[in-house]
Amino acid sequence: MEFSNLLRGFIIGFSIAAPVGPIGILCIRATLANGRLAGFVSGLGAASADAIYGCIAGFGLTFISNLLMTHSVGLRLGGGLFLCYLGVKTAIASPPANLKLTSETRTPKTLAKHYFSILFLTLTNPLTILSFVTIFAGLGLASATGGYLSAGVLVFGVFLGSGTWWFLLSSSVSWFRHKLTLTGLTWINRLAGIVIIALGLVALLGVRG
Repeated sequence: MEFSNLLRGFIIGFSIAAPVGPIGILCIRATLANGRLAGFVSGLGAASADAIYGCIAGFGLTFISNLLMTHSVGLRLGGGLFLCYLGVKTAIASPPANLKLTSETRTPKTLAKHYFSILFLTLTNPLTILSFVTIFAGLGLASATGGYLSAGVLVFGVFLGSGTWWFLLSSSVSWFRHKLTLTGLTWINRLAGIVIIALGLVALLGVRG
């Protein structure tokens, strides 16, 4: 029973993390600029947010869910503005002179910055909680988890599934990273920055709507 919940949670977490959106672009960019560890830690920020939303859906915390949806406009506004900020910062960023991973990119302070920025950005998207609630309800998981232990195992599976996707993505991009030139990374920064700004503007237009 618990293994079944773990496997279902793994599949849910992997499936929700896999579509490449603004979070995926930011993790790819972090990997290209600062190495595989930075990209993976960024992905763990998203996986942690997925686990938090999985807890809300799996444990039936309707109060928190309703609170998030009530303040969805403010959350989308904050997330949109933050995306625009990150987009501008990414577009104007200069690539490191040496594309090999340096000690600076591995400091706890730098890694924590990657982690918490992605965690915040993922948490400010109220559509994520809707995705989890819809999936859990559609699969009958919200009412058939068998108690707190089973719900906890399910949420842990969500974290593992999401984390596995980010590990695979950062590892794949890291292999490609060593084939880049400084000019190529500069153009990747600019293109990624433009895409992130565009996604931020879409989020802000959604708030207006």
